[in-house]
Amino acid sequence: MHCGPPDMVCETKIVAAEDHEALPGAKKDALLAAAGAMWPPLPAAPGPAAAPPAPPPAPAAQPRGGAGGAGPPGGRGVCIREFRAAEQEAARRIFYDGIMERIPNTAFRGLRQHPRAQLLYALLAALCFALSRSLLLTCLVPAALLGLRYYYSRKVIRAYLECALHTDMADIEQYYMKPPGSCFWVAVLDGNVVGIVAARAHEEDNTLELLRMSVDSRFRGKGIAKALGRKVLEFAVVHNYSAVVLGTTAVKVAAHKLYESLGFRHMGASDHYVLPGMTLSLAERLFFQVRYHRYRLQLREE
Repeated sequence: MHCGPPDMVCETKIVAAEDHEALPGAKKDALLAAAGAMWPPLPAAPGPAAAPPAPPPAPAAQPRGGAGGAGPPGGRGVCIREFRAAEQEAARRIFYDGIMERIPNTAFRGLRQHPRAQLLYALLAALCFALSRSLLLTCLVPAALLGLRYYYSRKVIRAYLECALHTDMADIEQYYMKPPGSCFWVAVLDGNVVGIVAARAHEEDNTLELLRMSVDSRFRGKGIAKALGRKVLEFAVVHNYSAVVLGTTAVKVAAHKLYESLGFRHMGASDHYVLPGMTLSLAERLFFQVRYHRYRLQLREE
């Protein structure tokens, strides 16, 4: 099985303008101002109500995790900053957990996206009844088919994870922080890494991929994923890229709504995407399917 740097289950490409000349200062400032208008500041995560100001000269208590100006008073703000080598294991854990969550979603919820598979499974159940004349045995067929879908979804996705964890996610510092045009960011809340996202340059075709976006499940619903996506879009504006192109196999509707909220347009979908880790065996084709969606956000005309 080929296990080069794998494509991400959820990935983005940022298409560069033809030239890489730096924008004049005034024009770049205007683009950054436009970016700020497109993506308003992330609100702080809700915390306990602020206490009334203490009478002087009593000093205010130092908030936990608020050192370094990571967020607004109270230490409850989300800070998006560049990855540090000491955060390698935290980043790998968040990535691993996020991808493993896709196993049941792909096996069960994803079946709704594949009517041909539904029809095939119905025909298998009908064939079972025709041959056995047993309602009990026929009723067991759907459960067996769903069990096989879960087995093959787990098999393929774990193979994909093995590829990722032994390539770029094995050494984030070397793979993303050292090469020019590449970067890796973390979302920090109260001193803990709760989200990740990466960008990697491709000079041969003037593109930049957004990779490895994931948020710890305990901290979702706070706008962290949107802040991570906005960071890469701002990176694209600063470095004069012209458009952002996103590809994803995500099943959850919330993921697609996130891309649309950032300004992406859906450009089409394909049922023939080959995920790294797939062997394309007959059993795999029967019990594992993904739909690959493409999105695009135009930042400026080329």
